[in-house]
Amino acid sequence: MGQCLSPCCEKQGPHSPAGSLGRDSAQGGQSNHPASLYIAGVPVSDSKDTGCGEPSTPGSEWKMFTPYPKLPPIRKQGGATSEGKRMSLVSREVSESKILALFELYKDAEEDCILADGIERFCMDLEVKPEEFVVLVLAWKFGAQTMCEFTRAEFLQGCKALRADSIKSIQSRFPELLADVRDRQAFKDLYRWTYTFGLDSASGQRTLPTDMAITLWKLVFSQGEPPVLQRWLEFLEKHSNIRGIPKDTWELFLNFTEQVGDDLSSYDDTEAWPSLLDDFVEFENDRHNQNVTTD
Repeated sequence: MGQCLSPCCEKQGPHSPAGSLGRDSAQGGQSNHPASLYIAGVPVSDSKDTGCGEPSTPGSEWKMFTPYPKLPPIRKQGGATSEGKRMSLVSREVSESKILALFELYKDAEEDCILADGIERFCMDLEVKPEEFVVLVLAWKFGAQTMCEFTRAEFLQGCKALRADSIKSIQSRFPELLADVRDRQAFKDLYRWTYTFGLDSASGQRTLPTDMAITLWKLVFSQGEPPVLQRWLEFLEKHSNIRGIPKDTWELFLNFTEQVGDDLSSYDDTEAWPSLLDDFVEFENDRHNQNVTTD
């Protein structure tokens, strides 16, 4: 250790604590100050000083601080910090070229879109079935206009919205997709979109066929089935004369499931419900009163 050349140390003389790290001086003699134990240059006993190493009162202990250069903080070699990794993931942008390459894997040979066969292979790679609820939600997020079809623009914009450009990254978004539609307004938007999604737009279809409506009702409510749903579907199946479901009936059925109790006791026929729902309630009341057979 080098000798301290500061003025406050020069005043202390050869026997000052500035020249000793223990009870004895470097020459082996006795110090003029009371013996005390120093740890890292600081005496164990509590004492006050004047700020440059001189005792404030005779007989008080010295504080000695050995000057040394400040060491830089230790950094891990060859690895990014967790904060850096997090920021890297947040700022990562999806690759449009990767999305388009993925689209080409499933695109129809003649049409510039993914059709039924391609969607089946797409679902197989995603390890889901085409009739699963999450596929319906995925099509909704893609903004698909026609069932069993993804246009190039829908696929590209949908993947960008999901921040996904590979099968693996799309799969990783499934929990987020399912969590999103637990929100009441988000589910309402999905429900309304499902009606249009089920129409055959190529033929100019404006009313959803009853058999398609039944299939879509089962699918859209598969994560949370209203108590009245099965009786409603049974009513539709028993009345083959009901060929189609108008859009207003589809949309108001969601309100119907929320406002009418399981036993339909809360139904108010003075409200502006579609006539098909009036017929359903009447049918259920008659069946409950055993005025009609149930076989």
